[in-house]
Parts: sequence; C-alpha cells; structure tokens
Amino acid sequence: MAKPLGPTGEFFRRRDEWRKHPMLTNNLRRATPGLGIALVAFGVYLAGEAAYNYFHRPDAHSTTHH
Repeated sequence: MAKPLGPTGEFFRRRDEWRKHPMLTNNLRRATPGLGIALVAFGVYLAGEAAYNYFHRPDAHSTTHH
C-alpha cells in the first residue's frame, strides 16, 4: 500500500491535475498527423541517397577536370 500523501502531497496533486486534462494530452500527435510517416520517408530517402553516392562515386584516378 502507498504511504498517505499528507497535506503537502495533496496540494501538489491538485496543482498537477491540469496536466492530465484531455485537451492537453496527445495534442502534438493530433496537430501533426503525417509527421511520423514523413520522417520515416525522409529517412529512407537519405539512406537511399547515401547508398547511391557510395556506390556511384566518381573514379579517384580520372584525369578529367573542368
């Protein structure tokens, strides 16, 4: 069993109840519905571009200069 909070604990419990209000919980997820998918797609793009640049880099011994 939990220890009783006492008057100070009850004061802070009441002061922190606003943090659990339904209007404040999970608002960021509802405000940005496609952000997770976009971040994953951007990460896949960056990994693909890095792999492409790694495998298709110019030859180090080429003598063509601009």
